[in-house]
Amino acid sequence: MALCYPMAMGLNKGHKVMENVSKPRHSHRHGHLTKHTKFMRDIIREVCGFALYERQAMELLKVSKDKRALKFIKKWELSNVLAAMRKAAAKKD
Repeated sequence: MALCYPMAMGLNKGHKVMENVSKPRHSHRHGHLTKHTKFMRDIIREVCGFALYERQAMELLKVSKDKRALKFIKKWELSNVLAAMRKAAAKKD
């Protein structure tokens, strides 16, 4: 909002007003990690450990194969999605 000066002419003509400050919307906190959620995920990870593909990716990261690890994870995730799509298509037929 432009700064107003008490003048009757010019680009910023008008009287001074206070900008309305609204409360932040509850929907804007979507995706923020809460303490409770972080705690629960840490407990579950501690009890269950990592999945096989996660351990393989960590090994690749340890030997500085960042790009390879990223490709590996993407391939793993996409293969699950593609398998689900094939299964849905087979069920539809």
